[in-house]
Amino acid sequence: MRVKDIMAKDVVVVDKDQNIHDALKLMKKHKISRLPVINTNQNHQKELVGIITEKDIALRLGSSKYGNLAPSHFHVSTVMTPQPVTVQGDQTLASAAEIMLENGIGGLTVVDSGEITGIITKTNFLETCQGRPFNEIAVKERMNTDITTVGPQDRLVHARRLIIDEGIGRLPVTEDGELQGMITAKDIALAMMSFRKVVPDKYKPARIRNLLVEDVMIQNVKTVPKESSISDTAIIMLDEKFSGLPVMDDNQMTGIITKTDFLKLIVELEKV
Repeated sequence: MRVKDIMAKDVVVVDKDQNIHDALKLMKKHKISRLPVINTNQNHQKELVGIITEKDIALRLGSSKYGNLAPSHFHVSTVMTPQPVTVQGDQTLASAAEIMLENGIGGLTVVDSGEITGIITKTNFLETCQGRPFNEIAVKERMNTDITTVGPQDRLVHARRLIIDEGIGRLPVTEDGELQGMITAKDIALAMMSFRKVVPDKYKPARIRNLLVEDVMIQNVKTVPKESSISDTAIIMLDEKFSGLPVMDDNQMTGIITKTDFLKLIVELEKV
């Protein structure tokens, strides 16, 4: 299969001069986590100049560098990753997956003859994980057992720092060894943006530092048993629009499986 066979063709983009609020609204409306960033040149052509993700927003909003800036000063160009990695529609899925893994990114803008023709994300790859051989592989064979967690009483800035240091997009929240919730880069971005709207400038840094994980985390988290198949787990993640799921064994969390694990599996199978 080729990239063009599974990529999303209706690409939602954002202009580099738009506000971060606009980017988050677009992401929420279209239920996506990344946007190609464009600049319209003098010839009215739309040039790809960057990519912006929920994670980018979460990392910038929580940094001391931008701590005192008003939300109106957060333009897409401030937060985006410039010169994004791209692929062509005729490239193989395996080559696109390898590029994403090598660069630690969750999506690639598809550019053909200088034009944006689509976008391919880990979700698109997840859609290919149906039937054989994915229904013959158990989650326990692919899950990550080296789990980084936070507690509900930990500060949100600590969770943000873990996400940066570990290069991950979500953290299980545990207390006394039991799963209490989940917190993602998106949750952090939205929480910090909300605080910046309502809290006076001089109080922003202190208030943000005092936000706790339990104030923001998602409760009643969906989980999967370790014996579940990769195929069934992919369906759950697609239906629920999750990027990762805790894996349970006798009511104890034994691992976590994410879209990245599916991507690695696809690459391995292509090489067999």
